Formats: sequence, structure tokens, C-alpha cells
Amino acid sequence: MKNSNRPLSILCVSCYFKGEDFLRGAKDTGAKVTLLTVKDLEHQPWPHEAIDEMIYCGQSPADWNYEHVIKGLAYKFREEPFDVIVALDDFDVEKAAYLREHFRIGGMGQTTVRHFRDKLGMRLKAQDANIDIPKFTALFSNEEINQYLDEVEGPWLIKPRSEASASGIKKVNTRDEFWNHVHSLGDERDEFLAEAFRPGDVYHVDSLSLNGEVIFTRAHRYMNTPMEVAHDGGVFRTHTLSHRAKETKELLQLNKELLSTFGLKHGASHSEFIKDHATGKFIFLETASRVGGANIAEMLEASSNINLWKEWAKIEYAVATDTEYKLPKVKNEYSGIIVSLAKQEWPDLHSYNENEVVWRMNKKHHAGVVVNHKKQDRVIELLEQYASRFYQDFFATMPSTRDRPAI
Repeated sequence: MKNSNRPLSILCVSCYFKGEDFLRGAKDTGAKVTLLTVKDLEHQPWPHEAIDEMIYCGQSPADWNYEHVIKGLAYKFREEPFDVIVALDDFDVEKAAYLREHFRIGGMGQTTVRHFRDKLGMRLKAQDANIDIPKFTALFSNEEINQYLDEVEGPWLIKPRSEASASGIKKVNTRDEFWNHVHSLGDERDEFLAEAFRPGDVYHVDSLSLNGEVIFTRAHRYMNTPMEVAHDGGVFRTHTLSHRAKETKELLQLNKELLSTFGLKHGASHSEFIKDHATGKFIFLETASRVGGANIAEMLEASSNINLWKEWAKIEYAVATDTEYKLPKVKNEYSGIIVSLAKQEWPDLHSYNENEVVWRMNKKHHAGVVVNHKKQDRVIELLEQYASRFYQDFFATMPSTRDRPAI
């Protein structure tokens, strides 16, 4: 907890351009805001009016060096310590945890962070808590892998342990194909896991937590699974679930139990579940201690009046200063988002001019809109109409990269 008369000092770590509203929200609290990023992002449209200082840790994320970063920050600490360290991007969560532990700053340490970044760690933690998950195995031991293949019917998914969303996932159908892919990973195979492929609809729950309690949450359904978007380059769509539906209540309860088990004390989270076609039950896929990607925050704000980024910043301030946090008034409407890579450098979205359109994406080679309405049916109707139009007007595909919507 901060214990001097100087303004609270927040260090935001992001080696990817995102989190502008967190920076604005942090500045609105009166805190001093410092952004630790890379030179490649220097000329991105950061909200400089909300940033007191920018520090660069190299030219690109590949240049990150813990020893150099720590020594540089230690020099800053001599005159002006940081009170809060926050990661704005999923790939920076471990960096922030390492820095917190070195400088003994409150927040998630490296062990807890693994529950939210390491897909193997997530599954082991969920298994210990009897949370339903696909059957899985680490790729450390050949004997254990063979035993797993004997007991668990394919197809299987081989996943990187620390990538975001569905990036880097390989679906394999036979034992030979499984082993061929494992061998192709070489010395990197310990960075992967395997799990049974469970066909089903994929849902996500986005939340804010304070003092270990979920204080705001919404459930949504992907109209295209993250796997489809990441591997086939499809148009990304998701929308709010019915507020009164049985499956919504089930998801919110599952998410509450999950976050409590995993040890999230405060901040934003994005959790994914699959509704197994075979059993009709929800199965845990993964979670993250961050705001969901692919502009889910803009979609959620349209239907709820809650800006996850800004409220997360205010929660960080309240916890660090031991002051009260009050959630803004919540509305219960429905929204959806559609996003696609675009063949045009700057797609023209003006023909998407229905009254329900409340946000348009402004990003090179991307097209996207958010729609909002009091009735869920209208939101889904528009997303269906827009999908066919997006494929005709904008759609482009390319090999999987971080330019794909990171969900």
C-alpha cells in the first residue's frame, strides 16, 4: 500500500499496442502513469495526454532482458518508486509478475500468474479442484504420452503452453500424426501439452474482481470458435448471452468458482468454456488475468456501460490506496462484434449504418463494428447479415500472426 503524500505511481507494461483506456483510467484517478514498452511501438497512437513518462526496454519484444529492465527500473526507484505494476497484454503478464516479485510490490506473483498464462498449469490447477476439463498430458515423458494415447481417444490438440487464444494449436487425428508433430517440436516440446479434442460451442466470460470477489461479469458466445478464426482466417463474431438463460447462470457460477480457485484477487479476467456437444456440459478451456482481445471490451461496454479497462485501472488505484471502489451503474442490454482482416488498407465501413452500430474499427487492414440493442435477437440478426457482407466487402486471410484478433 502506498504510504506517502506523493501521487500513486503506476507502471504499465506492454510490448504490444493495447490498453489505451487503462492508461486513461489510471490517469483519471490522479496517479502518475509510466508506460514500459518497446521502440517499435513508439509512434503508435498512445494516449500521450494520459502518460507521464514512456520507458523503452529495447527495439522489439524480442529484446526484453530481465536483468537490464530491472537495473533500469531500480535506478528509477532511487528517487521515485512504483506502487503498482500492471501488464496490459497477455504476453506481458509474466514480465509484470517477475518485476513485482523483485521489487516486492503487491499483486500476483509468478506462481499465481502461471494459473493464468501456462495452459498446463491451468489444467493441473483445474484438475485438482475437480473442474471439468478435456483429458490432457504434458509432453515431458514418452512413457506418459504413450499411456495417454492408449487411454484417450483422438483426435487430439497439441497446444503451446503460453500462447494467447488459439495461436499455434495443431489438431492431429492418428497416433503416428501425433508423434510426428511432437518430434517436429524438437527441444521445444516441453513448452507444449496435448488434450482431447471436444467438439462444442465456445463461450467466454469477462469479469472484474475486487478483494477476491467477482463484482461484475458478463457471459458471451463465440459465433465462430477461436480455432476457426486463428487457423482458417474466418470472420470473428461474438455476442452477449441472454441475461436470464440457464446456461448464462451456469457459466457465471463456473467462472466465479474458477477465479476463486485460481487465486485472482482483483482486476480483469477473460475465461473460456466449451459446451460439449456429446454431453451438453460446460468444460473449462482457459482463463487470463486481462481484458479479452479482439475489441471485446468495446462490445461489452456497449451493452453494459462498463469499460473493463478503465474500471480495472480504478480498482488498481483503490486497492493500492486502500480507498473505496464503486462500480458504475450497469445496464443490461445486448451487443455483438464482428471483426475481419481486410484486403483494403483502410476499409470503408460507412455503409454499415444501421442505428444499432455504435462503434467502428479504425485499424489498417481490419474491418469491424459493434452493434447494440435492447433485444438479443436483433443483435444476432445483424451479425448474421454482416458476416456475409464482410466476406464480400473486406475479407482477407494470411498465416496466423499476432495481427489476427487475439481473443
